[in-house]
Amino acid sequence: MAVVEAHRLTRNFGGLTAVEDLSLEMSEGEVLAFLGPNGAGKTTTIRMLSGIISPTTGYAVVDGRRTGENVERLHEIIGLLTETPGFYDALNARQNLEYFAGFYDGLNVDRQIEKYLKITGLWERRDGKVGTFSKGMKQRLALARALLHEPKIIFLDEPTAALDPEAAREVREMIKTLSGEGRTVFISTHNLAEAEELCNRIAVVQTHLLALDTPAGLRQRLFRRQVVVQMDGLPESITELVKGLPFVRDAESSENRLVVELNDPENNRPELIKHIVEAGGRIMAVSEQQHSLEEVYMSLMRENSEYG
Repeated sequence: MAVVEAHRLTRNFGGLTAVEDLSLEMSEGEVLAFLGPNGAGKTTTIRMLSGIISPTTGYAVVDGRRTGENVERLHEIIGLLTETPGFYDALNARQNLEYFAGFYDGLNVDRQIEKYLKITGLWERRDGKVGTFSKGMKQRLALARALLHEPKIIFLDEPTAALDPEAAREVREMIKTLSGEGRTVFISTHNLAEAEELCNRIAVVQTHLLALDTPAGLRQRLFRRQVVVQMDGLPESITELVKGLPFVRDAESSENRLVVELNDPENNRPELIKHIVEAGGRIMAVSEQQHSLEEVYMSLMRENSEYG
């Protein structure tokens, strides 16, 4: 069952279209990465899904409720980390969280504040004025604020922005824990490695949705599977032999390396190896060509630039 739904969401600001005709669904416990360049509509989408702004056209449903119908109830069940979180700088970390905790009924405030200040590594700074905090510390405090009321659906806009590598790793581990608890997490990020590490599926956007799939599915969609044969010496005769095999679509050689595209990689690979060995080739290793998420992302950006 979908717990987050976007139905042809469009948002215009004057003559500018920030988000265009966006449709997607998220299931319970899923972690979805929303990936795109600056100005792609990522923050605007989060603001629509969390009920902060209304779409120009289309609608969103979160936990079975339209986001524009009961915003107060919506904010009770979601957690939101904004791109530029605001705090009361003259108050300390604990006082800030006490204030925001007051918006939720039935909350054990002291317990929740202690829990999330410890998780975010800020417990020892609980009495420090937030105005003295670094940007990274404020980001961690904002994450604690977003989780205080144990929301089942969490929207995170650049959650590791401005964090040092150790703090960013701690936040990623926290997101994994949230997912393991069955929470649904929507992450807007520029960090490709972070998206691949954390997320079940990845949505690539540039105002409109370019692709939505698992990392493996995106690779298969954009790149044909290729077998890499590493050899101890690669005579031209072996390359020509491979190119002439009826089940080979394409083959390229570079130094002692053959990259071969097969009609049926699973079934043709043993036959390919057999032909090479029978022709006197000395095979050192056989693997599958790996494409990074960055290659996938850049390919989608190029496609959109050419055909958009």
